Amino acid sequence: MNTLADRLLDALPQTQCTRCGWPDCAGYAQAIARGEAGIDQCPPGGEEGVRRLAALTGQAPRPLDPAFGTEGPRSLAVIDEAWCIGCTKCLDACPTDAIVGIHKRMHTVVEAHCTGCELCIPVCPVDCIGLEPATPGRTGWAAWSAAQAQEARTRYAAHRARRRLDLPDDAPDAAAGEADAQARKRSVVEAALARARAARAAPPPAR
Repeated sequence: MNTLADRLLDALPQTQCTRCGWPDCAGYAQAIARGEAGIDQCPPGGEEGVRRLAALTGQAPRPLDPAFGTEGPRSLAVIDEAWCIGCTKCLDACPTDAIVGIHKRMHTVVEAHCTGCELCIPVCPVDCIGLEPATPGRTGWAAWSAAQAQEARTRYAAHRARRRLDLPDDAPDAAAGEADAQARKRSVVEAALARARAARAAPPPAR
C-alpha cells in the first residue's frame, strides 16, 4: 500500500543528513505522517521541498524553519590528504558509502555519490574534511534531481544492509543504534574540531 509516509518519503531528497531532527529521510516522512514533525524541516529540499510536502499533506506552504538550517547550494565533502590518518570513522558515518579507503591509509570522496550530508565532518578526529559548493547559484531541488535522490536512496539502503550484517547477533536494534550513533556524532563535533585546531596551533616539538 502506498501510504502517506511512502509518498512523503518519495518527495524528500534522500540526503539522509538528519538536519530535520530524525535519523534519516524515512524517519522524517513517518514523523510528518504521524503529525509529529513539520513540513518545513528539510533544508536540502528547500522551499520547493516544502511545497511538495505541503501538497501531499494538504497544508499551506510555509518558509523553512531556520532552527533546522537554511537552504543553500549543495555541498561536496573534500578530504585533505595531508591530514587524513585513515581512522575509517568517516566510512561508517557516510550514509551512501561515498567515502572509500582502508585503515591507516588516506581516504577519498567519490563525488558522484556524495549527498553533502556533512555527517562525516563531526566524526573526523583531525578535522581534515571540508565542504565545497557543488552547485553554485542553485539550491534545494534546483541543485538536486530525482535520479540523484533515487541513487542516494538505493545506496543508503545498501549501507544499512551492510551495517546490519556487520552487527553481532546480540546487537541492539539497528534503528535505535543508528539513532544513538547520530546523537553521538553531533555531541562530539565541537570536541573534535577543538582538538584538531589545538594540534595545528601547537608549536613544533623542539629538536
